[in-house]
Amino acid sequence: MLKIAWSPVFVHSLPEGHRFPMAKYELLPEQLLYEGTITHDNLFAPEPLPEPFILDTHEADYWYRLSHQLLTPSEVRRTGFPQSKELVHREVVIMNGTVQAALYAQQFGIGMNVAGGTHHAFTNRGEGFCLLNDIAIAANHLLKYKGVKKILVVDLDVHQGDGTAQIFKNEPRVFTFSMHGGNNYPHRKEHSDLDIPLADGTDDNTYLSLLRNTLPRLLQEQEPEFVFYQSGVDVLYSDKLGKLGMSLQGCKERDRLVLELCRKNSLPVAVSMGGGYSKQLAHIVEAHANTFRLAQQLFF
Repeated sequence: MLKIAWSPVFVHSLPEGHRFPMAKYELLPEQLLYEGTITHDNLFAPEPLPEPFILDTHEADYWYRLSHQLLTPSEVRRTGFPQSKELVHREVVIMNGTVQAALYAQQFGIGMNVAGGTHHAFTNRGEGFCLLNDIAIAANHLLKYKGVKKILVVDLDVHQGDGTAQIFKNEPRVFTFSMHGGNNYPHRKEHSDLDIPLADGTDDNTYLSLLRNTLPRLLQEQEPEFVFYQSGVDVLYSDKLGKLGMSLQGCKERDRLVLELCRKNSLPVAVSMGGGYSKQLAHIVEAHANTFRLAQQLFF
């Protein structure tokens, strides 16, 4: 059964000024339920992640100051969020959503989080609306507690997964692959194990050709036992921050390519939704909904 992490705190813990386009976290499961892609049995509400699992990835001093609202004004500006207990609680729930989705993926082939993809969080700081790094936390959980020996991170959000790259720069058991807008945030890029920077306006054919020529080779060379997929839809032409030129159909084919390869190679995959900032909220929800529709179609 497809298991999907979702909780009201994904939306309701956000400050008023941040609720659009973050309303997608509420609208997306409503749409999937309405159309019959999922039922309520597919959804699970994660509990907050226990602190020891956070400290497997993030520095103790940073976590203490984050959780006690003791970040400096400069650190707060980097995150883009105000300091609050509610936001920290939200983040810790999201973290466990991806951890549990990864465990469900080991059982069912795929697990998903309506939120997550917080790839700008470093070991010692938050950036870009990311306070903690869910993909890194879940990957370290599998490495330390579940016997997984090799992980591939496939980050196809329009923004480079700089925090994830920093966290795993000296970890040979995790291969980080980021395909992103070369002229987009973050302006100071980290070094993933493989980075493919894209030109502004990159269209469907160019994007999908690059991905088809890269991902199968990575699977063959790296021989991962598990895949984390950051499926941000800010690659769309309509995205206010993305700068690329992909259509809704192209974005869907991107997801199909990744998920089909995981299915074909019997690789469990945990999917985090990542970014999406189109002017029309309907575009964001539809693009994300396609990811869930494909998961249900291909794995079940």
